[in-house]
Amino acid sequence: MMLSRIFACLVAFLYATADAEVTPWKIGGSGLDWAESDSLTILIDKASGAIQPVYIRPTRPVFSYLSNWGDWNPRELGYVDGERPRVAGGTRLIDGDSTSYLAPSSGGSPDGRTFTFDLAVPVPLFSFGFYTPSQGYRSDGQALREDVVPAYEMFISEQNVIDWLEIADVRENFRADVRHLFPRQYVRYARYVRRLSQLEAAQIAALSISSQETFAKGQAHKGTIGDFELYGEGVPQRAVYKTLIFDLGQPVNFGRLFWSATPLRMADGVPVAASEASGAVQVEARAGTDAGPDIYYEFTDMGTRVVVDQIHYQEVLKNRSGSITNADGLGGTVTVTSRSKPGLRAGIEYDRDNWNFWSVPAFDSGQSIGLRSGQFLQLKILLHSADFDAYMRLDSLWIETSPVLATRVNGEVARLDDPIPLRGVAEVEMGEMTDFVCDFAAQFGAGGAGFDAFRIRTSGTPMFKGLEMGEPLQAVEPAAVVEDAGELVVRLPRRIAATSNDPIRVVFAAEVYDFAWTFDSEVFDSGDESLPQPVQSADVGEAIATNTLRVLAVTARVEKIRDLRLSTGVVTPNGDGVNDLLDIEYTLFGLPDAVAARLEVYALDGRQVAARAVGWQQSGLQRVEWDGRDESGGLLPPGLYLLGLEIEGEVAALKQMVPVGVAY
Repeated sequence: MMLSRIFACLVAFLYATADAEVTPWKIGGSGLDWAESDSLTILIDKASGAIQPVYIRPTRPVFSYLSNWGDWNPRELGYVDGERPRVAGGTRLIDGDSTSYLAPSSGGSPDGRTFTFDLAVPVPLFSFGFYTPSQGYRSDGQALREDVVPAYEMFISEQNVIDWLEIADVRENFRADVRHLFPRQYVRYARYVRRLSQLEAAQIAALSISSQETFAKGQAHKGTIGDFELYGEGVPQRAVYKTLIFDLGQPVNFGRLFWSATPLRMADGVPVAASEASGAVQVEARAGTDAGPDIYYEFTDMGTRVVVDQIHYQEVLKNRSGSITNADGLGGTVTVTSRSKPGLRAGIEYDRDNWNFWSVPAFDSGQSIGLRSGQFLQLKILLHSADFDAYMRLDSLWIETSPVLATRVNGEVARLDDPIPLRGVAEVEMGEMTDFVCDFAAQFGAGGAGFDAFRIRTSGTPMFKGLEMGEPLQAVEPAAVVEDAGELVVRLPRRIAATSNDPIRVVFAAEVYDFAWTFDSEVFDSGDESLPQPVQSADVGEAIATNTLRVLAVTARVEKIRDLRLSTGVVTPNGDGVNDLLDIEYTLFGLPDAVAARLEVYALDGRQVAARAVGWQQSGLQRVEWDGRDESGGLLPPGLYLLGLEIEGEVAALKQMVPVGVAY
């Protein structure tokens, strides 16, 4: 045990002082230039040598701050929500040039013409309007400047295209320049709907015919729009910056993510540093072993698929049509699905074998981003603001990197008593201590210094039960073992390297508190300062048939809070050192995310006499303390109480209660 404690201290020391073997990859400051490193930006200002949200001025149309507009096409190639502004109805009406208007048309119904604008992110707006073209004439000789829209409605929405706020309902319009003001608020979507004027509606009613029939006889619709306009002031609710895919030159392991940011506030039109200014930085990352995360396919003449490059896919291949309608030879028609054939796109897939998915968002500098090893790196940065006039300027960002320890390390886990499960994944009883077997195998190519230790992250405190190495596998004594809350660390008796690449098997026991749990693992070198290398789920050998580090938990019980236990039935906060504090232990099960937990104490008549927030907690064993006091710090009178632990549920709060006494 003494050896284990020394080993644990050594590991902590190495992580705390690692700097010689760890090299920061940096963007901004003395690193790569922000202005030359982006593949996509939404309302990002790069003029200061840093990146920050664009500050929208009230005299400049908001559309002019955005670029790369696209048509609102649900099937657009590569569209990602929130990363591209879109228009349903035509992009020519947002270019700031009233001479590029949409010509009057006699096609369609005048009471159904709609334009919808998606700014990609919520922006502080106060005005929505439009105006007629500055020049040109209708076919009947009327100047387009005078061809006003007779009736319309206008709407805005912050989050979606369902919850619209109406800002205008005009049934008789005579203005060429229309602008509707509203209280400044975040808006992502804006919609204009052309409606029938009262005169048009009366004409249709008198003739008892449809509006389509009225306007489909060569008569151009009344009302021409030269451009739409949105005006606002302030910074967007979020601004988006996505980097290029960077080639780091060699495969590396990734460590913690850091950044330097400055909170700013606009004062009299000038940004000034303000420590109290609200704002947040959010960073996601992904890494891969090749130059791109997408795989592009073309159909063959046999209906199968073949991989093609991105340029061929986008510029040469065509989308397949949904169906073809032909005569059936019997006087009717039949619709058949078009056949797959060469020259047609066969879809895009994410290259999950060679690329991470985007990491869990990091909101604090110094976090580990959980990337597996790779040579290529891409970042997605969101700058958030909850204040129209306050924001964060991101000056620089860097990630710890160090050379890989092996080309790749694979791992798979199964129950010890069921290494080849029928359904291909280990299934365990939730909350019960279960014996697992985990196999690791390293691959070495041109580089990789090797490793001599590994870590398995668990949801409870694990128990080490055995280690095997070699071919064939033989039991060996580890150099050290650390069983800690949430992880098992094992130092191997001999090093794994290209010249001594032994398979590894570890047997351990652990509890699972989630419906799906991944035993995230990593290998590291206990003798130097390099970064650990993540283990990837993959097939290691025939002895285990899961090909994954994930297990599934099943349970017949549905309670989220279980096994609420107290260190004593009576707390005596009199300062004598005996039962002054009540130790409370419980287990949370099957939580999809961290939840807010709260300790509450009730008198027997139902009155709440004490409450305390105990923080955000996840599935697993939890421990908190109570000192017999209420919220104001006063001691509760002696007596019997009900102590409850409450967590937030999806529909309602969940609570479990036990009796406890207070005495002096």
